[in-house]
Amino acid sequence: MGLFSSLEKTCLSDSEIIEGPKNVTALKGSEARFNCTISQGWKLIMWALKGTVVLSMTPSEPIITSDRFTSASYQEGGNFISEMIIHDVQLSDAGQVKCSLQNSDRDGSAFLSVQVMGQLLIPGGSLVVIEDKPCNVTCRALNWTTLPDLSWEIGVPVSHSSYYSVPEPEDLQSAVSILALTPQGNGTVTCVAEMKGLDVHSIDKPGASLPTWAIVLLAVSLSLLLILIIVLIIIFCCCVSRTEKEESSYQSEIRKSATVKTSKDTVGTKLKSANENYGYRSDEPRTTQPASLHAMSSEAGVPEQRSSRQPHQAGLLPGLQPFWLAHDLFASSLGPGRVNVGQV
Repeated sequence: MGLFSSLEKTCLSDSEIIEGPKNVTALKGSEARFNCTISQGWKLIMWALKGTVVLSMTPSEPIITSDRFTSASYQEGGNFISEMIIHDVQLSDAGQVKCSLQNSDRDGSAFLSVQVMGQLLIPGGSLVVIEDKPCNVTCRALNWTTLPDLSWEIGVPVSHSSYYSVPEPEDLQSAVSILALTPQGNGTVTCVAEMKGLDVHSIDKPGASLPTWAIVLLAVSLSLLLILIIVLIIIFCCCVSRTEKEESSYQSEIRKSATVKTSKDTVGTKLKSANENYGYRSDEPRTTQPASLHAMSSEAGVPEQRSSRQPHQAGLLPGLQPFWLAHDLFASSLGPGRVNVGQV
């Protein structure tokens, strides 16, 4: 019996937990990590959450029972560090976390706290107040677990400022903070919520438009700008209309001038037609014309021969084209009593 007890005691002392996990505060939906430092020679490490084993580790591989619980391992100073990671932390995960070894009466434990980041708001948003007149700004933290610490950052020139925060009497997960200040210009005030045990800040920044004359000036400026735009649109429309009228009048004048010119050309053509063919006589018999033309052409043959020998005696100007020469001769031969025009 004494030998058995000695052997059992030797087996239990082969590996031990040197340092257990520490308390962790995590936000809902985030990750929580727990570390356990163990001496060499261990065979099986077990992690339990609220009394239920959720993760086991052997020297070769981890035994994972849920995707929400994974492991990591490190070596430090000859010791083994086992880490359990809880993913997507929920409020129901809050409780005791325990690290233990197989065949060991020692374990390490810690506590998981889960907090919920609620809403942080300033009712009314932008504020319009009177300069140098005291006013209050309210900030509300709604649906937080646990309640955050509320504070203010003042970016407004003030002559006095103070604030206080209290839990909502009818809602244990909400709180309210009231800032009292006397503003002396424009600026911004910021409500800050800091969660206990976490390096997490939530900020709400309302734009405090101070004082009222700034709002009035902005409204007047926008009105003047709108009026200016309307005036410019009216001027543009008038210019376009005037340009279209001028173009229409100009086109009318062009059409009128073209009509007058066409009429004058028609009248001139008629007058020219009336002045031509002076030798035409409608009462002469048609049978006598061929003989007369034959006689004229025979007599006209003599001047043509002489003119070819003495061109200056025929009364022609130098450079006169043959076409016009023939035409002149033809027109002269039609007139009665003017057959001998080309003779010397």
